[in-house]
Amino acid sequence: MIARFVGIVSIALGFVVGMYGLEDTGAQWMKTALGLLVTGMLAQGYALYCSVKRMQEIKDPPKS
Repeated sequence: MIARFVGIVSIALGFVVGMYGLEDTGAQWMKTALGLLVTGMLAQGYALYCSVKRMQEIKDPPKS
């Protein structure tokens, strides 16, 4: 849940900062925007991994 929220916020901020960086050339805004986008994608990937892992655990409960 937290990873999804962080991913969504990071991707949204990455696009906003990226648009600002397109207007202000020569600044470090584009690198910051790319970093936020990559962070958001990694967080979303981790959230997907956790969701798949949780679904497998629900489907196949551990045997005692």
